[in-house]
Amino acid sequence: MVEKVITLENVSLVEFLGPDNQNIRQLAAAFPGSKVVSRGNEIKIQGQPAVISRINDILSALIEHYHEYGTITDKTVSQYLSSANEEVEEARMAAAPDVILFGAKGGVIKARTANQQRLVDAVMKNDLVFALGPAGTGKTYISVALAVRALKNKEVKKIIISRPVVEAGESLGFLPGDMKEKVDPYLRPIYDALEDMLPPEKFKFYMENKTIEIAPLAYMRGRTLNHAFVLLDEAQNTTPSQLKMFLTRMGPHAKVMVNGDRSQIDLPTKQKSGLNQALDILRDVPGIGFVEMTADDVVRHRLVKEIVLAYDQFDTEQEQERADQANRPVRPAQRRGE
Repeated sequence: MVEKVITLENVSLVEFLGPDNQNIRQLAAAFPGSKVVSRGNEIKIQGQPAVISRINDILSALIEHYHEYGTITDKTVSQYLSSANEEVEEARMAAAPDVILFGAKGGVIKARTANQQRLVDAVMKNDLVFALGPAGTGKTYISVALAVRALKNKEVKKIIISRPVVEAGESLGFLPGDMKEKVDPYLRPIYDALEDMLPPEKFKFYMENKTIEIAPLAYMRGRTLNHAFVLLDEAQNTTPSQLKMFLTRMGPHAKVMVNGDRSQIDLPTKQKSGLNQALDILRDVPGIGFVEMTADDVVRHRLVKEIVLAYDQFDTEQEQERADQANRPVRPAQRRGE
């Protein structure tokens, strides 16, 4: 363990260190494997050389901030800590180009199957991408990771994520709470993914200033989505008019992803899926990417893959049985007395 001492000069210790040294304690808490202690006008740092270098850089930036603005608050410390963490992540990303993102707890988020990598590549090449496939193939998770990466890299100014709210036997009007409380359960998988990828304070900040918007599909009507990464999840449950409305919201410098599982359509029986119609209409339009996931891309519990395959086999057998019945000759009705 190495030690470094920084001497504060021409600085009001009360203003710089904060009440009860809260600014320095906040800095120390961000580096639990090291020790940061203030004694008079000296700050002593103990830790590994690389960590000491990062803490020294942050303290130098805070000292410059103090000389320019005359004060340091806990929010100031948080901003410089966040900026330092983003610089470290950029360096880590450069060293590991196959990584999409480093999660909030340091975990690596990257494509785990060939089709997931095709999805990543398709988003890099196209402004509109359809990701299709069964549950558990990582469509939503990879898409959210790509959106967060685009935001961190300043390729977009905001993230907009939407899902159609399709009721499953229980009317929204009879559920308790306001509209947000009614629809949040439908959007919970999106929140879960974002919480994996962003520190709690950052996620809260992005939500409060609308840098990240999570909303039902109906809220997209009438908007033009510029400089944004826009994701429509569960698109198999859109109607044709809803999906057309969503696709025509696409503004300049936007990335749009449409995810769906054609085997899990929850629309009323006679209602056509907007996703199926869009695939028929747009399949040959240049500049649109299509990636088809399969049971081999399932990254949940091993049984999920077997469940998907079993249902696929059942659906195939049912289709074959219906086809056989349609081709079977109709027996003429017998007359009475014959």
